[in-house]
Amino acid sequence: MKIVDVICSAGRTGFYFDDQRAIKGGAGHDGVFYVGQPVTEGFTAVRQAGESISVMLLLEDGQMAYGDCAAVQYSGAGGRDPLFLAADFIPVIDQYIKPELVGKEADDFRGLCAMMEAIQVEGKRLHTAIRYGISQALLDAVAKATGRMMCEVVADEYGCTVSETPVPIFTQSGDDRYDNADKMIIKGAQVLPHALINNVESKLGTKGEKLADYVAWLRDRILANRQSEDYLPVFHIDVYGTIGAAFGNNNYKAMADYIEELGRIAKPFHLRIEGPMDCDCDRETQIEALAGLTAELDARGCDVELVADEWCNTLEDIKLFADAKAGHMVQIKTPDLGGVNNTIEAVLYCKEKGIGAYQGGTCNETDRSAQVCVHCAMATQPAQILAKPGMGVDEGFMIVYNEMNRILAIRKAKKNLK
Repeated sequence: MKIVDVICSAGRTGFYFDDQRAIKGGAGHDGVFYVGQPVTEGFTAVRQAGESISVMLLLEDGQMAYGDCAAVQYSGAGGRDPLFLAADFIPVIDQYIKPELVGKEADDFRGLCAMMEAIQVEGKRLHTAIRYGISQALLDAVAKATGRMMCEVVADEYGCTVSETPVPIFTQSGDDRYDNADKMIIKGAQVLPHALINNVESKLGTKGEKLADYVAWLRDRILANRQSEDYLPVFHIDVYGTIGAAFGNNNYKAMADYIEELGRIAKPFHLRIEGPMDCDCDRETQIEALAGLTAELDARGCDVELVADEWCNTLEDIKLFADAKAGHMVQIKTPDLGGVNNTIEAVLYCKEKGIGAYQGGTCNETDRSAQVCVHCAMATQPAQILAKPGMGVDEGFMIVYNEMNRILAIRKAKKNLK
């Protein structure tokens, strides 16, 4: 079945674009706004509205397949592509991608993605956000054209099996780390809370004392309010490099001492720390530092897991982090990888190497990109999937949870009809 048209519309995301460098430099809050001047190219404010592009593929039988182009909250940081604005990139899709897709058969997801990933504009690959959204639409198109679910297309083309149980959902709180944690406990989120610890003085504490207090509060909050003793969520806290900033990026002993203490405070809950240090210089330095800290924790027999994030943006990056054992788990930040075909391959590669695969993304996505990501996760079965978009907990959790359970219910019903 052929693709007969490509239609674009500008959209909003579930969160904002934030200038990470300005925030790390001390930009303060004024309500939802950040105070101060942006420092990353393309930003007109430290925080500005997130933008997306819906890409709709019209099939010759009248069906419409679609996906959403979206970029991460901290665009332009850590080696990522620049700020993604709809007005700048809809013309790129119309001029360079539409002519390549119109007339193509929607029968080979991997082949269509390979063609799309190879397109260049002025000698450069397409922006990751464009590749992300187009690939979602292509997966939906192949599914609709062949009478399958998107997860079934992935499983068939990549030789994996659609899960018969839900993938654990990780919820993120943003700065509202107390009230939002309560929402997570009520909803029974399996992994929580993210916590957005992105400043040493105000959130981590110069000696780590503020985060330690928060972990103790979260532990006690769950123990006091959980509905069952069987509810033992994983604590996953993103510290945005602040532990390294406070104790020294290469001071593995001091960082490990602190992380061990956090692990003890968190008990009986298991703890993961994402992004313990952020080496702004380059990927290789980041890998070396994170691998060093991972080895230090392992040598101590510490069960706290480290999660790679910064400088781990592409499929190639993820393979290098996994090969070097730079972290116990890798965040596969879906928009950063471009096409969701790369997310699929990244999850499967991490599992092959015995590294935890966290199919993540960003709060700055859309409902549609989240739904497609659920299908990829149900086929590849990562250790956890991010609830997205937004930082409000309820909305992102609902979108991911409901799509996952639709998949399970539909596949069960189809089996019963055989």
